[in-house]
Parts: sequence; C-alpha cells; structure tokens
Amino acid sequence: MSTIRVDVVSAEQSIFSGEAKFVALPGESGELGILRGHTPLITRIRPGSVRIEKADGDEEFVFVAGGYLEVQPDHVTVLADTAIRGHDLDEAKALESKQRAEEAMRNRSSDFDLALAQSEFAMAAAQLAAITRFRRKK
Repeated sequence: MSTIRVDVVSAEQSIFSGEAKFVALPGESGELGILRGHTPLITRIRPGSVRIEKADGDEEFVFVAGGYLEVQPDHVTVLADTAIRGHDLDEAKALESKQRAEEAMRNRSSDFDLALAQSEFAMAAAQLAAITRFRRKK
C-alpha cells in the first residue's frame, strides 16, 4: 500500500513527521479519512483525536485542540492550536478541567462567561474522548 507524508505541528513543536498509510481526524463538518491521492483540501479541524496509521502498521494518536488541515495528494499537514501525543495526555487534569468548566457554566455572570466555559468544557470532553480512544488501542 502506498503512503502519504504526514506532519502534525503545533505552535510549540513538531509532534509527528513521517510516512503513513492512513490518517483520520475530526474535520469541521465531520470525521475525515485520508489516503494517498486524496483530493486537495483545506479545512478547519475540531478538538479531538488524530489517528495516524504509520507505514509500519503501528498507530500514533495525537490530541489536537483545533486548528487547520491541508491535504495534498501526497502530503497531509495538521497545523494545531495545541497538540499532545496520546501517551502524554493526563486524564486527571482533563477531568479537573471539565469539572471547573461545569461549575463555571452553573455560576456564570454573563453570556461571555458561559461561552468561555462551554468552550473549555468541549475541549476537556474531547480530550477525555481522545484518552479513551488511545487506551482502547493499547
């Protein structure tokens, strides 16, 4: 099976760079699956898991907190706002963040506070879902 070059980068660092058979990630309008030869595409991505099936058959999981995806027939670039390798995700920290957001939504003093709390809640929920997916693959 032919491979596609994949680069996942955040503002802080390069998270993954290598050849892959397949890439799946949460696009703005739904889940995307990408193989070599995919139609060129640029889209926003939602918080969630990027699953990379590497050329050797192993899988790499990366949590992204949103960003942009560029697909060319032979290259995929994920420009993430924040990216964390699956094995570096901290479940306790994500649960704490989710609980703080839930409390902030209950105790909001303005619509801005509510929107911020909802955003933090969505990010924590996506991170917990990524942790669950990562653990199932181990």
